[in-house]
Amino acid sequence: MESIDPLEQTLHTARALVLADLAAGQVAAADVVSMVEDSVVQRRWWVEQWPEGAEFVAGLVAQDVQDALLETYGRWPLCPACDSGDPHALDVEPELGPDPHWVCHKAGVKIAAVGSLGTATGGTPSS
Repeated sequence: MESIDPLEQTLHTARALVLADLAAGQVAAADVVSMVEDSVVQRRWWVEQWPEGAEFVAGLVAQDVQDALLETYGRWPLCPACDSGDPHALDVEPELGPDPHWVCHKAGVKIAAVGSLGTATGGTPSS
């Protein structure tokens, strides 16, 4: 059995995490999945240039898809923690770091790790 290239494993993991979050929000239409694929292609080049950045790829793909969705679909993912006020999107933190999470800046809470939006019910205070 062939071993999977660590770069490919990183990209597959990032793709799976972002697709899981999209599915949790019922946003995983074909055109949206294409946005994920486009981001993964771009991030493959990026991580080939900077291999030390591999652990940042999931957060970057999430941000890429979030930006692409804003132009065509609207804000995503919407914050599940804030019931009042204007609907607002969560942000990925850290912007460039390991272990990315979806965070609500308005309430100051971590909602879920990237890839775990489906299990988010409230949130915990962000550190």
